[in-house]
Amino acid sequence: MATSPSTIEHILSCLGDQSEVEARKMFGEYGLFLDGKMVALVCDDTLFVRPTPEAMDLLGDHEEESPYPGAKPYAVVEDRFLRRRGQLAELLRVTWNALPVPKPKASKNPTKKVARKKSL
Repeated sequence: MATSPSTIEHILSCLGDQSEVEARKMFGEYGLFLDGKMVALVCDDTLFVRPTPEAMDLLGDHEEESPYPGAKPYAVVEDRFLRRRGQLAELLRVTWNALPVPKPKASKNPTKKVARKKSL
């Protein structure tokens, strides 16, 4: 079951004016990106945040599940947490701070090396 666009609208509306959070569609589900880092997933209309120690402290008592088969467990963010003003923005920010800088993507068109003939 894919995530509905209304779920994404609801989650983004809970962020208020945190316009730097971007939802990107990925295989029928969504990734939430903050300043170039993926901080959360939305799968089957459920918000999953990356499990950093800082995020776990902020969430307190929470469930952990795999957002899709074969994935590592993520923390499930319940709707009651979303309703607290500013909590989601703070959660995504502390998660962002705890994650490493993404590695640069490899060039799609690598420079071809030209073999030189040795002169005799």
